[in-house]
Amino acid sequence: MVSAYSQYAWLIPVFPLLSFLLLTAVGRQLRDAGSYISIVAVFASFVLSVLIFWERIGGQVEDFTWNKLDWIKLGNGSLSMGFEVTNLNALMLVIVTLVSLLVNIYSRGYMHDDERINVFFAYIALFTFSMLGLVISENLIQLFIFWELVGVCSFLLVGFWYFKPEARAAAKKAFIVTRVGDVGLFLGILLLFWVMPNHAMDFSSIHNAFTTGKISGDTATWIAILIFIGAMGKSGQFPLHTWLPDAMEGPTPISALIHAATMVAAGVYLVARTFDIFTASPVALTVVAVVGAFTAIFAATIGTAQNDIKRILAYSTVSQLGYMMMALGIGTTIAYTAGIFHLLTHAFFKALLFLGAGSVIHAVHTQDIHEMGGVGSKMKVTAWTFAIGALALSGIVPLSGFWSKDAILAEAWNTGHTGLFWVGLIAAFFTAFYMSRLFFLVFMGKPRHQGHVHESPASMTFPLIVLAVLAVVAGFAFTPFSPWLGSWLTGHAEEEHAQWFVMIMSTLAGVLGIGVGYLVYLKRTIPADTISARAPWLYRLLNRKYYIDELYQAVIVNALQGLGRLLQWFDIYVVDGLVRLSSYAVVGIGRLGSRLQNGQVQSYGLATLLGLLIIMLAIAGRRFIHAG
Repeated sequence: MVSAYSQYAWLIPVFPLLSFLLLTAVGRQLRDAGSYISIVAVFASFVLSVLIFWERIGGQVEDFTWNKLDWIKLGNGSLSMGFEVTNLNALMLVIVTLVSLLVNIYSRGYMHDDERINVFFAYIALFTFSMLGLVISENLIQLFIFWELVGVCSFLLVGFWYFKPEARAAAKKAFIVTRVGDVGLFLGILLLFWVMPNHAMDFSSIHNAFTTGKISGDTATWIAILIFIGAMGKSGQFPLHTWLPDAMEGPTPISALIHAATMVAAGVYLVARTFDIFTASPVALTVVAVVGAFTAIFAATIGTAQNDIKRILAYSTVSQLGYMMMALGIGTTIAYTAGIFHLLTHAFFKALLFLGAGSVIHAVHTQDIHEMGGVGSKMKVTAWTFAIGALALSGIVPLSGFWSKDAILAEAWNTGHTGLFWVGLIAAFFTAFYMSRLFFLVFMGKPRHQGHVHESPASMTFPLIVLAVLAVVAGFAFTPFSPWLGSWLTGHAEEEHAQWFVMIMSTLAGVLGIGVGYLVYLKRTIPADTISARAPWLYRLLNRKYYIDELYQAVIVNALQGLGRLLQWFDIYVVDGLVRLSSYAVVGIGRLGSRLQNGQVQSYGLATLLGLLIIMLAIAGRRFIHAG
C-alpha cells in the first residue's frame, strides 16, 4: 500500500525554510511576533510528520521515493534530487520536529529579552530545515549537502552571542573539528561514487550493491570507515569530540536542540542509513563498536569531575552517543534497533535535561553547580521534571533510558561481546553517579546562590512537562515484553528476549551510582573531596578532560600556526618581494626612458650616433667571425 501522506513529505522541511526566509526579510519589523512564525512553521512540520508516522505504523505501507528532479547529467546516467520516506526516517522526522517545536516554545521565554530574538528564531528555522532535509534525502550526495548546511547552522547558533570571545572560539572550533570528519565523509562518498554501478548514489542502489556482494572486502571497509569518520565528527566520537562540550557557549535552547535531536543525531542516523555498507565489512563494524564503547566510558569519567551544569550534560551526550555507536557496531538487527531506540529515548530525556538546566540558569544566573543548591524548593516543576530526566539517563527502571540501555547491553552480552558489555555497564555507573551529583548539588541542600529564585514561565515549563512524560513512556516502544519497534523498523520478526542477568546488573549499576552520589553530595557520609585530596592527579586529569585540548593545542594547533607564520613570511618576503622587485625594475626603466626623452635635439643626435656606432660594430664583428 502506498502512503497517502508520504508524497507530501517534501513540505516538512519547506515550512521551516519559509519561516527562515520570512524572518530574515522582515524580522525586525515583526518584533515579538517573529517567534510565533517559527513556532507555527515547525508545528505544521510536526503535524505532517505525525500523520506520516501514524500511517506507517498502522499498516503495511511501502517505502516512498520521489527522484524526478535531474540535477546533473553524467554521461548515460544522471544524479537526481528528491526525497524518500522509510520507517527509519519517518521516526526521525517525528523526533526532530517534536523536539524542535518544544525548543521553539521554550525559547519564547528564555530569549524574551534578547534584542536579536528574531535572528535567533531564523537560525533555528534554518537549522531545523537542514536537519529535516538531511533526514529525507534520497541519495548520499544530497544528504551531504544538507549535512554541510547543518554544520553551518551550528556555527551560527553556537556563536550566536558573538560578542563573547568564548562563543566565537567555540563556534570556530565546532566548525573546524566537524570539517575534519566531513573530509572523511567526502572521501568516502567519492570512493563509493567510483565503485558503484552506473555511479548510482541513491540508497536503494547502495543497498542492492552491498547486500548482493557486488561491493565487498577492503573496498567496503574503506568506504564504511570513511563514512564513519564523518559520523564521528558530527556525533562527537573520540577523538573528534572536543567541539561538543565547548558548544555550550551558545544559548541553552540551542544546546538542547544540538545535543538531543539534530546535529549529534545526524552522525548516528548516517551510520544507520548506510548500515548496509557497514554490514558488508566486519572490520568496519568492529571499529564502530570499539570507538563507541571507548567514547562512552571516556566521556562518562570526564563528566564526574566537571562543575558547569551544561558541560556535565554535554559529556553525558558524548557518552550516550558512544552507546548508540556501540550498538550499531554489534551489527545484528536487534542491536541496530536498540541503537535507534536509544537515539529516540535520548532525544527526549536529554532535551528535557538541557531545558531544565536552562530553567535553572535563567533563575540563578550561573552555570557552576557549586554556586547553586536548594533550587528544588523554589522551582518544583523544574526539579521534578529534571529528576525524571536524570533517572531516565541513569537507566532506572521503568523509565525510557532503562529499556534502551538494557537493549544495547543485552545484545552485547547475547552476541558474546562481553568486553563491550562490561564497558557499557561501568559507563552506566559513572552516568548515574555524575547525574546524582548534579541533582543533589543543584536542587537539594542549602542555597549557595544570591538573589530571589522563582519558577520559570509557562512557556518554559510546558516543554519540560511534555518531555518528562515522553521520558517515562517512550521506553515501552521496545522492551522484551513488547518489541514491536524492532519488527516495524527492520522488517524482521526477531524479538528481544528478556535477559534477567543484564537487567539486574544494569539496574544495580544505576542504583549504585545514585547511592554513591547520595552518600557523597547529600548525606555527606563520604567527604566530597576524597578523590581530590587523596589522588589530586586523578581529579585534575578528569577535570582537565584528560588534557586532550592541551594536547591538540600543542601538537596540532601550534604546529599549524607555526606553518602559517612560515607561509606568511614566505608570502611577505619572497612572493611579495619578487612582485615589488618587478615593479621597481619597471619603474626604474620607465624613469630612465623619461630622462632620455628630454626634448633636446643634441641628446637625440648623440643617441642616434651611438646607436649607429653600435650597429656598425655589430656588423663588423659578425663579418670578422664569418671570415675566421
